Amino acid sequence: MKNIAVFTSGGDAPGMNAAVRAVVRKSIFHGLNVFGIKRGFQGLINHEIMPMQLGSVADTIHRGGTILLTARSPEFLTPEGQAKAITFLQDQQIEGLVVIGGDGSFRGGRVLHEAGIKTVGVPGTIDNDIAFTDHCIGFDTAVNTVTDAINKLRDTATSHERIYVIEVMGRDSGNIALQAGLAGGAESIIVPEAPFDLTEICNRLQRGAQRGKLHSVILVAEGAASATHIGDEISRILNLDVRVTILGHLQRGGTPTAFDRILASRLGAKAVDLLMEGKSGLMAGFYKGEIKATPFKEVFENPKELNWDDYKLAAILAI
Repeated sequence: MKNIAVFTSGGDAPGMNAAVRAVVRKSIFHGLNVFGIKRGFQGLINHEIMPMQLGSVADTIHRGGTILLTARSPEFLTPEGQAKAITFLQDQQIEGLVVIGGDGSFRGGRVLHEAGIKTVGVPGTIDNDIAFTDHCIGFDTAVNTVTDAINKLRDTATSHERIYVIEVMGRDSGNIALQAGLAGGAESIIVPEAPFDLTEICNRLQRGAQRGKLHSVILVAEGAASATHIGDEISRILNLDVRVTILGHLQRGGTPTAFDRILASRLGAKAVDLLMEGKSGLMAGFYKGEIKATPFKEVFENPKELNWDDYKLAAILAI
């Protein structure tokens, strides 16, 4: 193998640049030619390729976002778009490809793998919803960002004796809400994976008020409910001052934590190793304390579950 390419796809996640850096420098260390594809799968269709040198990734390990940019590609979902991407890679004599992204990106990577392009995935998504990796690149940073927001909102919540309902990202996954809620001491955590009882949430708020609690924080994953609706209902039921904060894309940005930088570096390097060994159709993940390779097929067939032990613990600690 002589020519490897790398791209980022789907939603950006802090630490993606560290992964790109690892792929580029590990490849160069082993004497490989490495290329960057801009804008993910759409970049394959539009022929957006550039050679990467050591200096191409200098001063990037600490930067959020992705220097290779990212974009959705409806065209790649069509047979015609896939054919364009495959032909382009073949014409460029790209023998190995590293796809950094989430579930949708890996499904696109499997298409390329099945077409004969050796492909390895690196999990990069703040939702942390990919099976066979305990952590995805960007998740730790997003959780820290939300936890910091909770800390700041508690200051004003206490000053004004208010209830704050905070909406975080997580259309299908409550991982950010759960971990940030546990770290930030949220009184209630609402996630898509579990039903919630608004009456019980209000009862918990009342119990807190009766023991002299001046404020409360409720965390809501966007896929579970509307924070605005939850806030309105609590205000109506309890006749209390409730404020709503929607953090939105703030959670995607920012300097990646040391954990995410190290994770990204390890996974990016592992992806290069796998390609050099002639392997394909795999994801490089951090699973049970080790860097392991798992076939895309197994990743797709085993949805990642919420950490129910942490979910129960958060409820116990919020009494």
